[in-house]
Amino acid sequence: MSKWKYVAKRLILAFVTTFIILSLTFILVKLLPFERPIGDDKVRTAYYDKQYHLGYVYRFDKEDRDGEYGELLYKTPVDKGKAFYYYEVPVMEQYFKWLGNVVLHWDWGYSKNYQPNVAASVIIMNRIGYSIRLNIISVIFSVPLGILLGIWAALKKNTMTDHTISTLVMIFISIPSFVLISFILRIFCYGLNWLPSSWPADTAPASARAQGYIIPVFCLSFGSICGYCRFTRAELCEVMESDYLLLARTKGLTRRQAITRHALKNAMVPIFPAILSEFIGILGGSIILESLYGIPGIGKLFILCLKHKDYDILFVDMAIFTTISLVAGIVLDLSYGFIDPRIRMGER
Repeated sequence: MSKWKYVAKRLILAFVTTFIILSLTFILVKLLPFERPIGDDKVRTAYYDKQYHLGYVYRFDKEDRDGEYGELLYKTPVDKGKAFYYYEVPVMEQYFKWLGNVVLHWDWGYSKNYQPNVAASVIIMNRIGYSIRLNIISVIFSVPLGILLGIWAALKKNTMTDHTISTLVMIFISIPSFVLISFILRIFCYGLNWLPSSWPADTAPASARAQGYIIPVFCLSFGSICGYCRFTRAELCEVMESDYLLLARTKGLTRRQAITRHALKNAMVPIFPAILSEFIGILGGSIILESLYGIPGIGKLFILCLKHKDYDILFVDMAIFTTISLVAGIVLDLSYGFIDPRIRMGER
């Protein structure tokens, strides 16, 4: 029963952490000077009306002469002798309105400048599929290749093969993905013209869209392959020098049998959870790579929101990245108990 108590405790802690991160982000952003939306009067009026219905601004049909409500944000054009005046609601009052909108209506607000007056959740849902597919394909490609290279290097320890693999890994793991993609674009796109230089449109032929995955998947997987290779080699070399493996050899097992039945199984205990932590790192790297290659995912959207100061979309984007990171951390902890029965979660 202690196992389930531990799981429940971690889930509650993750929820509280997410709540604190998003709450602090919302309050700190709202303390910044108010950024007025761009566009014509019709777009601006629609935006302020939505903010009024969400509870983030006041709306009056006459100007506040006494300054009771602070700075005037916007005045609509006079229509038949009547205009509306919009004033910003205090930050903490906006915060509680925001909590109510998210919890009760799942309303995260609307875009201000990027796609004016479009719901932030709709914009995110239209883009999140690109990022998920890209990162999943990268993990599927990098995990087996990196582990196999690590096993090969460990089995060939202190040979020329091992030294070559280890040297190349140390060199290539230091190259950031955005530097790597710049060289690949220069050589294979602008030089040889073999691959598309940017993300193909959704209306492009299937072959062109498939080619569009080659460069970003390779760049995202490159560092992960090196990381898995180095980690697998280190773990397997340590296991192969352990006493119990020597005992298995003295009982008559061949080197291949000892490695297959015992060494690989025990070396995988710390390697499998490392895959989850590496997935979090890939998500961080995809933010820059999506911008460089023009991939319409939530990573590129994060940069665009900062540029346009579109904070409502930014909140949803941050909520997704925060949730994925925390959930991956929970799965990482739980996986130790399921992979290695010697580990008991929740036990002192």
